[in-house]
Amino acid sequence: MTDHQIAAHIAGGRWNLRKPGVLATFTGPLTPAARRRAALLFVPGPAALSHASAAAVLGLRREDETGPVHVAVPYGSSARGCDGVVIHRSRAFGHIVVDDDPPLVSKAHTIVDLAVEASSARQAMRTFTALAAGHRVAAEDLEKAIELRRPRRYRRPLRDAVALLRDGVGSILETDWALDVERAHGLPAPTRQFPVIVEGRWRFEDLLYALPLGVLVVRLDGWRAHADSRTARIDRARDNAAELAHRARMVFGWEEVHHEPCTTTALVAVRMRELGWDGEVQRCTRCS
Repeated sequence: MTDHQIAAHIAGGRWNLRKPGVLATFTGPLTPAARRRAALLFVPGPAALSHASAAAVLGLRREDETGPVHVAVPYGSSARGCDGVVIHRSRAFGHIVVDDDPPLVSKAHTIVDLAVEASSARQAMRTFTALAAGHRVAAEDLEKAIELRRPRRYRRPLRDAVALLRDGVGSILETDWALDVERAHGLPAPTRQFPVIVEGRWRFEDLLYALPLGVLVVRLDGWRAHADSRTARIDRARDNAAELAHRARMVFGWEEVHHEPCTTTALVAVRMRELGWDGEVQRCTRCS
């Protein structure tokens, strides 16, 4: 098209200048996909969606439609951000980008980026663990991403989170249990995601502690635990199977683990001692 034709479309209101050098060939607000595409067209040279924008495309989390579009570029790029576009320069650009339409940072590296943005080391671990477990990203891929990128913030907590994932931790609640109940108070290490047969089918118990006089099963009920009758039915079946197998069991939810870890530890320790544990509960910084 000629410059005159383009100018005529703009003057007639049929096209809109969205960013310097970027036109929308339609009227009305941009869709989220169009906003992301406009940002990529605005940035000169190689570019890919990253951080929250990549997470939205990858299904890791919902995108804030009023927030900026995040774009990754090679470290030496001269690209500059503008209103609605945030630029992230990466020395590892060639290794972290998936050649897709639109191009974007891979799932493992996006999880690292989102975790590094967290306000604290604990929140970084919780974000990292929840996204990795919820979207089935292998601990090996995340470990490689951390070693390749070597993030300036939270490197050690993220490595600890990888270790928890390898150990079977699969949710924020399980992360909080491992850190605030087990590690903080010196409880013995459990077997995580222990397989059991319930009504002829394999199910998994969150935590199984092997003790001298028996085993203790601990189930962690997240906010979705009884969101439907089928889940509640499965949990009752697991309770009955544990009773028939003479396995002691305890159940805790978000409130007990997140808000009352010390009280919860004391309850678990009582049952563990009844089953032959002779260890001592350590005091943590929150114990009163």
